[in-house]
Amino acid sequence: MPRGQGKVKGADQCDASALLNLINYCDCFRSVDLKFVREVIRYRNELMHSCELRVKDEWMRHYQVTLKNFVRQFSHVPQMRTAGKQIDEMLAVDLSIWISGVDQMDSVDLTGIETDSVSKWESTADLISQWEAELLQEKLQELLHAADDDHDDAKTQDTEQLKSLGSFLQANKDLGERFSAELEAITSLEARR
Repeated sequence: MPRGQGKVKGADQCDASALLNLINYCDCFRSVDLKFVREVIRYRNELMHSCELRVKDEWMRHYQVTLKNFVRQFSHVPQMRTAGKQIDEMLAVDLSIWISGVDQMDSVDLTGIETDSVSKWESTADLISQWEAELLQEKLQELLHAADDDHDDAKTQDTEQLKSLGSFLQANKDLGERFSAELEAITSLEARR
């Protein structure tokens, strides 16, 4: 495995990008049609590197077909059959967000839906901001807890993520103020090393 991933011993220990690259470049996967692997990599990169993390319905349909073709390559592996079902379920979910007065629904046809049922799905920018802050809080707590554990390999990776998040928080004054206690814990952790 490239870029410091040499200690990785199983698929469950690496992210999707690393796993796709392993399949693409490793001779152990000669029976796999690399065209499908490379298409999944391309779609994954388009999404992960887009500035808005937004895709059109047509793009999503093509991605879904590509993913199904990729998963079909591994249909002989029981875990991949399960993963294929999970991927189908996940891709069937409508992840559109509608912010009342600011945005418009882009993938749901609202004709025939009563106003009351639409209003219960409305989200405000403040609520979304609150969710993001709660998720960031959870991630920070998880990393701080993991950095205190005794697992050296994971500890180094967690510490690097904490440094990165700490820099991000310091660069954003409002977040730095909101997460000042966590920033202090990160600074304290770095001082101990």
